[in-house]
Amino acid sequence: MKKTTLTVLVLFSVLALTSFAAHKFYMGIYQINYASDKKMLQITSRIFLDDINKALEKKYQISTHLGTPKETPQEVALLQKYLSEKLVIKVNGVAQPMHFLNKEVASDVLVCYLSIKDLRKIKSLEVYNAVLMDLESEQQNIVHFTGFGDKQSHLFTASNARQMLKL
Repeated sequence: MKKTTLTVLVLFSVLALTSFAAHKFYMGIYQINYASDKKMLQITSRIFLDDINKALEKKYQISTHLGTPKETPQEVALLQKYLSEKLVIKVNGVAQPMHFLNKEVASDVLVCYLSIKDLRKIKSLEVYNAVLMDLESEQQNIVHFTGFGDKQSHLFTASNARQMLKL
């Protein structure tokens, strides 16, 4: 009887672990801060490294190695191009150019630092965030915005990739 109970417990444990592994977590986290003293938006993105490499490979038909010793400057340029297409911020109805500042790897996450400079007066802020949604339809991106004495968070999905932030 003890052997049967142990076998059943082991079987359930294995099933639970394989079920968990089969359901990957598709989430990106973005922080947008308005630095009023600098008249700029500071953007930080956190994207799973394996997913961004897969997305770049799918879009550009080239094997990429971001976050590894094999990474090339051309791959970083593809990352910048991809982000500029999939993450667009409009200020007062006008899309603003984002400056790619740097990137780093933290565990299995690629952290990218971007900015939008020379923002005099912001009346409206619209964000389009479809990063990785071309790779995985279940992808969700959370954008946290801090500025004007306010904090807010928005969830972006394939069916809701464009949102107006409240200022």
